[in-house]
Amino acid sequence: MGERLVTDVLNKPDVALETTLRPSLFSEFTGQTKVKERLEIAVTAAKQRGEPLDHILLSGPPGLGKTTLAHIITKAMGVNLKATSGPTVEKAGDLAGLLTNLEEGDTLFIDEIHRLQRNIEEYLYPAMEDFKLDIVIDQGPNARSVRLNLPRFTLIGATTRSGLLTAPLLTRFPIRERVDYYCAEDLRHIVIRSARLLNVEIDDDGAREISRRSRGTPRIVNNLLRRVRDYAQVRADGRITGNVAAQALAMLEIDANGLDEMDKRILETITVKFSGGPVGLGSLAVAVGEEPDTIEEVYEPYLIMEGYINRTPQGRTATELCHKKLGITKNGDQQQSFL
Repeated sequence: MGERLVTDVLNKPDVALETTLRPSLFSEFTGQTKVKERLEIAVTAAKQRGEPLDHILLSGPPGLGKTTLAHIITKAMGVNLKATSGPTVEKAGDLAGLLTNLEEGDTLFIDEIHRLQRNIEEYLYPAMEDFKLDIVIDQGPNARSVRLNLPRFTLIGATTRSGLLTAPLLTRFPIRERVDYYCAEDLRHIVIRSARLLNVEIDDDGAREISRRSRGTPRIVNNLLRRVRDYAQVRADGRITGNVAAQALAMLEIDANGLDEMDKRILETITVKFSGGPVGLGSLAVAVGEEPDTIEEVYEPYLIMEGYINRTPQGRTATELCHKKLGITKNGDQQQSFL
C-alpha cells in the first residue's frame, strides 16, 4: 500500500492542483535561469518585429516545467494555445484538423512529440517550414494531393526523450532548450509560493525538508506539499514545520534523499539479486515488477544523476554509493545502512 501511494504521489499529479499552482508569467517562474532568459529574449524580439515566434523544442525529464513554459510563452506572445500529445494524434486528419483551426500567430503545443507516428510526423515538415499542408485524398488510382495554406503559427514540442526524435524533425526547431533538475534552494522558493497559494502555513524548515526530498522536480514538490498539508491538518495543528514534514514524508516512505520504495527496490535488485550488475533493462523490469519504459524515464534519470547506478552497454550496474546506501559491501556482506 505504501509503495502504491508513493508512486501515485510522484507520478500522477492532480491536474486541478497543477493548474492552480502553475506560474503564468516569466517573472513567477522559478529556476532554469538561462533557459528563461533566452526564451524571454526570443519572445520580446518576435513581438517587436510583429512576427510569430520561431518553433521551440523543450526537452528534459518529466515534471520540470516544459508545459508551464509553453503556457507562459503563449501568454507572453498574447496568442491562443492549442494543446495535444503525440500518442493522441493517430491519423493525418487529426493533425490537419489541429493545424487548420489555428489562427495567425497561435501556438500548437505537442507534448511527448517523440511519440508521433513517423508517417504523421512527415506532414509536419512542410507545415513547419512553408506553413503549407499537403493532404492525400482517396486511395489507389484516384488518389490526389491537395495543398492547404496555413496561418503562420508556432509549434512548441515537449519531449522527455529527445534522442528519439528524427533528425529532420529536430533540425526544424530553431530554438531548442533543455530544462534540468532544480537545486534545493529553487525548490524551496517553489514550496513557499505554492503553500501561499494553498493558504498553508509553513516555516522555512518545513519548506527545506520537502524541497530536499523532491528529486529536483517541481511537480513532485507540489504533490508532496499537498500530502504533507493533509498530514499537518490531521495529525498536527495545520502548520507545516520541519518536524511535521519529516514525519509526513516518513509515513509516505520517502527517505532523506528523496528515494521512494520503488527506487530502493531497484537499487536492492541490482545490488543483491544481480550482484551489483550489469543487468539488462528487461530483466530489471521483470525483477521489480515495473514497466521498462517507466524505469527508464521516471526512476533511472534521478538514480543516475545522484550516482547510485550507472548505465553501461552491458546493462545497469550499482555504484559504490549504492552499496553504501544499502549497507552492503561489494562482496555481499552487510554493513551500516544509510537508509
